[in-house]
Amino acid sequence: MRKIYLKYLPLFACGLSLILLIASCKKDSPKPPPAPTGPTPIATLGLYELDTTINTAVYKRLYIPIAKLGTQTVNMLSVFDTGSAGMTIDAAGILPASMISNSGIAVTGHSMVVNGITVTDTVSTMSYGGGSNVTIEYGNLAYAPVTIGDNHGTVTTIRIPFFLYYKVVNQNTGQKLAAHSNDVFGVAPGNSYTNAIIASPLSYFKTAANVTSGFKLAKLSSAGFSTNLTFVPNLLTLGLVPDDLTSAGFIMHSLSYSSISGYSPDIPATITYNGKTIQGELLFDTGTPAITVIEDHSAHTLGNLPAGTVITINTTSGFSYHYTTGSGSNLTAVDATLDPRTIFSLDFFLSNEFLTDYTNHQIGLKNN
Repeated sequence: MRKIYLKYLPLFACGLSLILLIASCKKDSPKPPPAPTGPTPIATLGLYELDTTINTAVYKRLYIPIAKLGTQTVNMLSVFDTGSAGMTIDAAGILPASMISNSGIAVTGHSMVVNGITVTDTVSTMSYGGGSNVTIEYGNLAYAPVTIGDNHGTVTTIRIPFFLYYKVVNQNTGQKLAAHSNDVFGVAPGNSYTNAIIASPLSYFKTAANVTSGFKLAKLSSAGFSTNLTFVPNLLTLGLVPDDLTSAGFIMHSLSYSSISGYSPDIPATITYNGKTIQGELLFDTGTPAITVIEDHSAHTLGNLPAGTVITINTTSGFSYHYTTGSGSNLTAVDATLDPRTIFSLDFFLSNEFLTDYTNHQIGLKNN
C-alpha cells in the first residue's frame, strides 16, 4: 500500500472535501429498471401457417420447422399436431438412398449410426386419419437430438426416440404418397400406439426450477392462413411458468390414464347442435386441417351441417365455447364411426389458446 506523507496531508484533505462537495451537489442519475426475475420459459418459437383451399376443399396446415436431425442440417417443415404423440419423419434425404427401398430400411445388426441418427432394426407402422382417408407410414424406431426452429430462433432436444419411415401409403387407395408428405410432429401427452418409447418431442426438454414440462400455443393468426407459407412469430412457448397454470385464465382439465397409450388428450364434455345435446369426448387437434367431426351414434342424419348451424361445447371442468358453421370456415360434420371422439379442427385454434402440461397430466383451454 502506498504511503501518504504528512507534508501533503492538508492538500489531500482539501481535495477530498472538494470531491465530496461536488458529489453532494450532483443529481442522482435515473436507475435502470430491474431485470426480470422469476422462472422463464425454455423458448418461444414461431410456426408456419398455410391454406391450400381449392374451391370448397378446405385444407389448412400448421407447421413447425426442423433445422437439424442428429448431426445433419436439414430444412424441413413438419405438421404440428396436438392430436398425436411422437415425431415421424421420412428417411429420404436423411439416410443414404442406398439404405432405403420400397421394402424397408437396411440396418446392419440391431442398430447403426448414420449422421448422428441411431437407426434400429425395430420395425412398425403408424396410422393417421380415419374412415375413408387412412394414411399408414412404414418404418423403424430411431434416436437423435432434434433442433426445431429456423433462422428466427432454434432450440435443441436431447437424444429422443422417433419414427423414421421409408414409405407412406393411403390405405384406402393403395397410393404411395410423396416423400415427406406426412412428416408429423406430434405433441399430445402420452405415448405413441406404435411404440411406448415414442412420446412428444417437447416432453423431453429439461426444465429449470419452477418451470413445468409442457407447452403453450397462442391463438393462431387468421391472416396467416393463405396460399403463401406464412411465418407467425411467438405462437409456441416451451416450458410453463407458474402463472400459466394458475392465473393466466386457462381452465385446466385433468387427463385419464391408459396402460396402452399413457395419458389421453381426450376431454369429456357435452356437445349441443341443432337443439340436441349429447355426451362425448373432445380432441382438440391441430393436425385436422379442415372439418370438425361430431361423433353421434344416435344421429338420424349424418354428413355436413349446413352453414349457420350453432354448436356449443361445455367440458366437465367448466370450459365453454360456441361457434357458427360457415361455408368456408368452421366446417362441421356429424358422423358415427368406430372412433368415439368428437375431433375439433384447426379452426378451433383461431379463437382459443391451448396448453399441455406433461408433468401434471392436464390440458388447459382458454377463450380468446
